[in-house]
Amino acid sequence: MIRRDLSEERALEAVSALRRATIVPVDASLALEAADISLERGLAMADSIVYATARRYGARLVTGDVDFEGLPEAIVVR
Repeated sequence: MIRRDLSEERALEAVSALRRATIVPVDASLALEAADISLERGLAMADSIVYATARRYGARLVTGDVDFEGLPEAIVVR
């Protein structure tokens, strides 16, 4: 699918970036933290899982999603 939408060079860059990614399981603790964030911040559950994961691992969340605007350690690019 990546090769269909991108040039081969861009597809190889995307695959390379994915190989450097860390896959994090959503355990009960993370799910509960995300649920709390969802209720407190009014975020969709999927967004809350992403945000909770970034917080747990001390990562800045860089996104184009304006729903994260104003959240600590979230950088919204436009």
